[in-house]
Amino acid sequence: MSDSNERGYTAAHRILEGKSAVFAVLVTVAILIGGIVEIVPLFSSTLGPEHLAGVTPYSPLEVAGRDIYIREGCYLCHSQMIRPLRAEVMRYGEWTRAGEYAYDHPFLLGSRRLGPDLQRVGGKYPDAWHYEHMRDPRSTSPGSVMPTYAWLHTATYDPADIQASMRALQKVGVPYSDAEIAGAPAAAQTEAEAIVGRLASQNVTAEPSREIIALIAYLQRLGMDGRAALAAQKPAEAP
Repeated sequence: MSDSNERGYTAAHRILEGKSAVFAVLVTVAILIGGIVEIVPLFSSTLGPEHLAGVTPYSPLEVAGRDIYIREGCYLCHSQMIRPLRAEVMRYGEWTRAGEYAYDHPFLLGSRRLGPDLQRVGGKYPDAWHYEHMRDPRSTSPGSVMPTYAWLHTATYDPADIQASMRALQKVGVPYSDAEIAGAPAAAQTEAEAIVGRLASQNVTAEPSREIIALIAYLQRLGMDGRAALAAQKPAEAP
């Protein structure tokens, strides 16, 4: 940019900044346009909030894992929303549809990414990878700035807390039955033992009551329902 053009640009910018009302309106319009571009595609898919086939509530152990994920502030560094942009889809997978958040209370969309987006992380890595990653992120991701969460390998989750969370979710519309809530401790134990069994096959010894097991259950669930539903719809959406 030449000096004359730069001076003209600076002068115009100064004039615009001096008109606070006009500047505020233009900024608002720009933000609205950007928001619409990102949000409209989420509701244009047949996996919108009114089409929830294949999207199911979290299991009891996944509920426990999600509570731990929120407690540890994981959403502060990892988003859970893949925008409908080519670069996003190439790196993280199929872009996110609104219906995938049907049973998320609260939403964990995130506002920044110090780490990768986790919307499609379910099934991407084996259970042992998550187990070691939380113990020492550098062991699986060299150069990672993520802190360690080694206490998750010794702390235990409380089945009563799972039932309390499920009752709260039931009140805001998640279709858990009273019987499912009553049977949550046993269901969580069964799922935890299955994860411990998979870890054993990967040469990792763990206890089913540990918080890391619940967190693994949650992480391995992320994006799985949406991915399956979208895959099932592709033949119908093809021209």
